[in-house]
Amino acid sequence: MFTESQKDQLLFPFSTMRGTQKEMISDISRALEEKRSIITHAPTGIGKTASALAPALTFAIKNNLSIFFLTSRQTQHRIVIDTLKEIKKKFDIEIECADIIGKKSMCLQGEVDSLNGASFHEFCKSLREENKCEYYSNTRTSNNQPSVAAKHAADQLRMIGPCHVQEFINKGETNKLCPYELAMITAANAKVIVADYYYLFSKPIRDGFLLKTKKELEKSIIIIDEAHNLPTRIRELLSQNMSSQTIEYAKKEAEKFKLDETLAHLEIVENALFEISKEVNEEAIVSRIEFYDAINTKKTYDEVMTELMFSGDSVRDLQKRSFILSVAKFMESWLGSDIGYGRILKKTNDKKLKIDLSYRCLDPSLAAKDVIEKNYSTVLMSGTLMPTNMYKDLLGFGANTIEKEYKNPFPKKNRLNLIIPKTTTKFSERNHKQFVEIAAVCNKISETVPGNLAFFFPSYELMLNIYARMKDSNKPIFTEKQGMQKNEKEQMINSFKSYKDKGALLFGISTGSFGEGIDMPDILKAVVIVGLPLQKPDMEVKLLIEYYDDKYSKGMEYGYIMPAITKCLQNAGRCIRSETDKGAIIFLDERYASQSYHQCFPDDWEFEIESEFEEVLGKFFCKVV
Repeated sequence: MFTESQKDQLLFPFSTMRGTQKEMISDISRALEEKRSIITHAPTGIGKTASALAPALTFAIKNNLSIFFLTSRQTQHRIVIDTLKEIKKKFDIEIECADIIGKKSMCLQGEVDSLNGASFHEFCKSLREENKCEYYSNTRTSNNQPSVAAKHAADQLRMIGPCHVQEFINKGETNKLCPYELAMITAANAKVIVADYYYLFSKPIRDGFLLKTKKELEKSIIIIDEAHNLPTRIRELLSQNMSSQTIEYAKKEAEKFKLDETLAHLEIVENALFEISKEVNEEAIVSRIEFYDAINTKKTYDEVMTELMFSGDSVRDLQKRSFILSVAKFMESWLGSDIGYGRILKKTNDKKLKIDLSYRCLDPSLAAKDVIEKNYSTVLMSGTLMPTNMYKDLLGFGANTIEKEYKNPFPKKNRLNLIIPKTTTKFSERNHKQFVEIAAVCNKISETVPGNLAFFFPSYELMLNIYARMKDSNKPIFTEKQGMQKNEKEQMINSFKSYKDKGALLFGISTGSFGEGIDMPDILKAVVIVGLPLQKPDMEVKLLIEYYDDKYSKGMEYGYIMPAITKCLQNAGRCIRSETDKGAIIFLDERYASQSYHQCFPDDWEFEIESEFEEVLGKFFCKVV
């Protein structure tokens, strides 16, 4: 624990410090002093943001370092900026900060929402290179320096800062400046940069980002929030995919622009894809050479790829995106290494045959290790970062990394952890009878628990099956839908919250928007996790299990079981968000009662296992049943 002298020097924004918060601040301070990284499992309620920022900012100012605060949620961006505002107000110090989200989300060009990430970046690049974006031209001079107007706007933001990203967007809109470039100009002098994971963990993006922000990894502290998402996010960043549908769109594109030679080359790629899929029923592992050779039978792989790359660039200059270029980029990625990667072909036949070929990253340490080894110190934190040694392995942390698992700060009497071992959602046992029984138990829980409840299911299909058998419930049911827009989600949550006194049910997916990204203090009385959100054991999961078995001898744990438990813990965390909340966390599946799953939960969770659960729930909520 730090001394009173150290405490007085600490840039902590609040008047009081909780016990566990003191411990976390002390541990992070020690890690920084010793130039070590730290992985922290820090449950909701500790105050992770302030606990990490206070020691990191104190240390960074003294040692001329920069801080990257990386998070996947825009709501967390706001919490970081608000915490920095409090520090500035309390200590009367200037804290230069840049809040940066995805370039597409900051873009003021119209109609870019329909573009995927890669297409947007190609579109943005072409506009800049051809001097067709007035926002960029107003912000950067011909030699890439900030314009006078951009410097003036950045100075204004610096004076009122720390600023939320929306303030950069508003300033850009008012002054016809590019908000993203404005944030980059501010970042060059910033002590703290708040951004998404990919700005540092995608190498092509990282190199340009560090150059523009004038930062060096070696002189940076990296704080990674909600870090349980990082391994999956990195794997997605390093994975590539191409489908027969993409090729079909590319062919239409070639026809539209009368690119006959390009069309012939696309047909070679299409024929090669169908050729290697002939013997595949649903899924199969394929080799690099199979697809390569299938193309080479007609024309050399390099010739086809080069022609498509050239044509795709030309098309992209004429419109915002190019499917031809997407095919070429995939072909380029397909030539990558087999170490830490898997190659999977998948066939589906929903009205029309569709073939997907993917180059899947299995090992996130391929991108993470380089960043972790180069920077000054990395702080990993999340309320579901356990076991910490798993994340240490998966991300490639060194042997001297500090690992800490903090206890839940909320009173145990406010939380009931209940396992009801009456039903199961095993794939082999999903049938009408099981659905009826699950719905009956869910109805009983709803009737016994007063107020609002959230039910989280492993899939939409299962959720809809249970909903069909519960739609006559005594409480209204709000259901998450696939492809919901942000405003639709907000409207639904606001409506659900309005039933706080009467009681309503929220049906969501364990891996969906509501399973992790919502805070409803004093709104939810119970969270019910229906079944185990295990990923369908497809070819990618099998490859992950095999890879982690070979590398760590923990294939099932790292590749299958723990990702599901992490989802459960995230779902459970929706219930108790403040010290005054009281709620039940209910696990509805007989598998939770088995030792193999039971032992995966935090040590300080005390479970009650009860099939006849009404009395236990009634007693907890002081309700006679």
